[in-house]
Amino acid sequence: MNESLRIGEIAGVRVGINWSVLVIFFLIAFGLAAGRFPAQFPDETTAAYVVAGLVAAVVFLGSLLAHEIAHALVAIRNGLEVDGITLWLFGGVARLGGEAADPGAEFRIAGVGPLVSIGLGGLFFLLTTAASGAGAPGLVVGVLGWLAVINVILAVFNLVPAAPLDGGRILRAYLWHRRGDRVGSAITASRAGRTFGFVLIALGLLEFVAGAGLGGLWLVLIGWFLVNAASAEEEHARMRGTLGDIRVGDVMSPDPVAVPGSLSVQEFIDRYLFHHHFTAFPLMEADGRAAGLVTLNRVKQVPWQERVTTTTGDIACPVDDIPLARPDEPLADLLPRMSAGADGRALVVEDGRVVGIVSPTDVARLLEVAELRSPQRTARM
Repeated sequence: MNESLRIGEIAGVRVGINWSVLVIFFLIAFGLAAGRFPAQFPDETTAAYVVAGLVAAVVFLGSLLAHEIAHALVAIRNGLEVDGITLWLFGGVARLGGEAADPGAEFRIAGVGPLVSIGLGGLFFLLTTAASGAGAPGLVVGVLGWLAVINVILAVFNLVPAAPLDGGRILRAYLWHRRGDRVGSAITASRAGRTFGFVLIALGLLEFVAGAGLGGLWLVLIGWFLVNAASAEEEHARMRGTLGDIRVGDVMSPDPVAVPGSLSVQEFIDRYLFHHHFTAFPLMEADGRAAGLVTLNRVKQVPWQERVTTTTGDIACPVDDIPLARPDEPLADLLPRMSAGADGRALVVEDGRVVGIVSPTDVARLLEVAELRSPQRTARM
């Protein structure tokens, strides 16, 4: 899930939000301000209900962020890179640059998120008790109590043994430890996630027919998301099995031709596109660091009359939106980041220098060869 707005860094991890987070924010704030709080505390003003609903929604999103930051920090401690965290409609996602090296690391990374949510639930429960004992206004107690309950619910839901939920990753770690088969364990956890998603869809439809309204439709949406996410994880697991130990360096196009960002698009076409077979060129800073990526598709979008006044720096994909990889990194770890990238390509960096580019064409050709080389393994999965 791509971020629409970057809100900064926490503990060195980039944090952003997707526009869809506004939907869940509005639903929570409106549901509390117009439903739950007036029913529990009928003598308050409309403004008080609105403020309480907004505060509860903001703190809940902060709880989701804490859950994901915990995943990210433990992942970093276990040797993984973290591309960032994005909050969106269905909660949050920490984008890890790879997968855990062993079942123990997988378990620790997955388990810390629900643990943090349970801890927050306990903290808000203590605050609820303290506020109630101190005679705090009913709405304050209500907000704290709701935050205690919702964090525990978040933890319990995430512990369901179904990928891509944290419980599914814990299940994958357990099966991986028992079987010694990483790919097969991931497929089993993904299938459990797809089954759980279909169950939620069925329950949501039944609730909707029974008159539950938006509550039933919300379950359908969550189930639909789980089905699609679990299917994507299963496909990734199968691809990992097909690719085996193939590294990024095995598939990249080496020694790409770099271009300065000050070139006009017309100069770029005349001096580079007509003389090299590449369709993507890294944009380089004066100190040799990558600054972006110029592709043939981006050049085509520049009207011919603007090619002299538009520079390659104007049209380049920013480096922050391009997946970066190491030559020795497993290709299977890079592919999910490539699919989420703006231009579908990745830059391969070694010692701060761009040494290659991985394109969808490179990956497709390798997959065709890999499937021809090992049809038995692909068929068994």
